[in-house]
Amino acid sequence: MNLTLADPLYRQNLKALYRDTLLKDVMPFWMKHGMDREFDGIITSLDRDGSILDTDKSIWFQGRAAWTLSTLYNTVEKRSDWIEAAGSCLAFLEKHGYSTDGKLFFTVTREGRPLRMRRYVFSEAFAAIAHAAYAKATGDEGYAERARRDFATYLKYSFEKGLMHPKIEPNTRPMMGIGALMIGIATAQELRANLGDVKISGHSCTEWVDRFILEIQQFFFKPDIGALMEVVSPDGALIDHFDGRTLNPGHALECAWFILHEGRWWGEKSYIKLGLEILDCMWKRGWDEEHGGIFYFRDVLGKPVQEYWHDMKFWWPHNEAIIATHLAWHITGDAKYATWHQQVHDWSFAHFPDAAHGEWFGYLHRDGSPSSLLKGSMWKGPFHLPRMLWYCGQLLEEHGIPSDSL
Repeated sequence: MNLTLADPLYRQNLKALYRDTLLKDVMPFWMKHGMDREFDGIITSLDRDGSILDTDKSIWFQGRAAWTLSTLYNTVEKRSDWIEAAGSCLAFLEKHGYSTDGKLFFTVTREGRPLRMRRYVFSEAFAAIAHAAYAKATGDEGYAERARRDFATYLKYSFEKGLMHPKIEPNTRPMMGIGALMIGIATAQELRANLGDVKISGHSCTEWVDRFILEIQQFFFKPDIGALMEVVSPDGALIDHFDGRTLNPGHALECAWFILHEGRWWGEKSYIKLGLEILDCMWKRGWDEEHGGIFYFRDVLGKPVQEYWHDMKFWWPHNEAIIATHLAWHITGDAKYATWHQQVHDWSFAHFPDAAHGEWFGYLHRDGSPSSLLKGSMWKGPFHLPRMLWYCGQLLEEHGIPSDSL
């Protein structure tokens, strides 16, 4: 009989695995190979053994890495090397990341010369949570002010009309996406956790979270067909084209646990209900019954998906699925979620980890064999995986497992 989260011994062993993977495997890999001790910041494009594949730097990973390191410093252990590395990432970000309009570049050279500016402002959201966590770690109000500034920039460019260039000609096919709302939830939650329920752009963090969740529920969640859409028309209607029909199960499961986190924070039953409904329907759409693991894309109507990587298994959807199922079980005690957690945990730890060099592979074929042996890129670095290990570890702490049993 397979053990699940409902079993205390399983939770005890899981806590040890998550902690050891985080502190003895994942973070040492990035601290050893990623930190740029000449120009500051972190280089994330690393080969299987940690050797550098490309020296260009992802700006959003300066924020993501700084948040990870600062959060571990705040909640796990006050290690000087972690907070110094976080400070290095933020120093590079402050010196080289910002354009004259307050937006952040997406990529720069190793030395910091601009390469690419994206229309999205997700880098700003990650800078905001990094500055907030670092402010809590250091007590420096200057970083708290930077966090508020970055979130204000995110809100401005994400939601004020005319500031973000549309992906699709709006006069021909108007649409809106879920991404800005989702990232807005997580950003506001992190600022509230580290700075308090501060007001930014006229509203408190909690008020922003409420707005974003309600808009997701109103426009993007379709309980009648069992799906959380990625893009919809301005009135929430399904857009019957490739982009409009494409589902991203990992993204939806991430959204589900953001909402569950908020519901648990305030004891808001309607948010918990919504988060569980999203998790339930998108697990069914995302889980690969034949090979295991989470599909990357699905079509809401069951039609072929345009993107050729639709059936690949990426690391981050599995990280989000592990959190979502764990949190759902933690809140409800429902055996279904314990079983789902065991499924995605077992599949992930059987296929993604690299026993030879540490960390996880990021990109697998549908059957779980590696598609690429790299450990990092402009999109993969020390964020999704360590966040999962840390967050689930925090949940396991709440079960009262004595630390001396590890």
